[in-house]
Amino acid sequence: MAETGAPPLSPTPPARSPLFRAEHFVWLTARVLEQRLFAHGFLNGGADPVETALDAYRNADDGYGHALEPDLRGPVSQPLHTAHALRVLDAVGRCGGQRVERVCRYLTSVSTPDGALPAIHPGQRGYPAAPFIPIVDDPPGELLATGPVVGLLHRNEVWHAWLFRATDFCWQRVEALEQSHPYEIEAAVAFLDSAPDRSRAEAAADRLGRLVREHRLAALDPDDPGAYPVAPGYAPGEHHFPHDYARTPRSLARAWFTDDEMARSLDFLASEQQEDGGWPIRWRQWAPGPALEARPIVTIEALRTLRAHGRTIG
Repeated sequence: MAETGAPPLSPTPPARSPLFRAEHFVWLTARVLEQRLFAHGFLNGGADPVETALDAYRNADDGYGHALEPDLRGPVSQPLHTAHALRVLDAVGRCGGQRVERVCRYLTSVSTPDGALPAIHPGQRGYPAAPFIPIVDDPPGELLATGPVVGLLHRNEVWHAWLFRATDFCWQRVEALEQSHPYEIEAAVAFLDSAPDRSRAEAAADRLGRLVREHRLAALDPDDPGAYPVAPGYAPGEHHFPHDYARTPRSLARAWFTDDEMARSLDFLASEQQEDGGWPIRWRQWAPGPALEARPIVTIEALRTLRAHGRTIG
């Protein structure tokens, strides 16, 4: 327990708060990485144990693999795994220095000629992967994979030659979006929230907000989700809500929604905590292992979102 810095569960808690219930769920079901992330984020645990756990997923090419992103199994490095690793480092304030310099070299090696990242590299072939992530020989660069990585590196003031081309790619894709789907919009927001050109980012976000509302890409009434379409290829009921776009009040996406819409969205998020203390995954489940590993990740994200918006969690 000393290594994580996490105190034990209170034997007689005054109330079974959302945080207490989630803590029990995490200790019961999560990988070591998510246990240490939870301890760092909510129990005053240290950052070093998180980095130690993350190192188990790092490969010799300085990318990450080994099912760090649960929907891609097997040992090979993938952009989506590496993006996940960067989010972990960002969460514990370690997204910088030589480690991230080496990650950027890996990203350069797998990027397309226009500087973008593919969602999945063909090296995944032969290992299990979610059926909704197709494996092709010459994958195109995608905003879905590139936007969150570029935004995160800018937020941490990382500068690398790869970022210049990747940033240009993100601007071109974001400003050309006319038809889209929720996960791509989320990726665009992740880029825009930290893009260096703030006036350009605000203008692009304003246009995307109108697109989201016009195409009903956010379920504004959680009590009537059937009134909103589900994107092709998504699981039945895989809706996205205002809190999925505006993870914090500082996000540019927060301006897309009224105070009432945001409050209802957060109420719904809080209500989704299940009897076992965890939050559900809404995307398509294709195997027991990935679903089991994903729920603690989703649970930690739900708690972070609620806390960021000022909701009491424990």
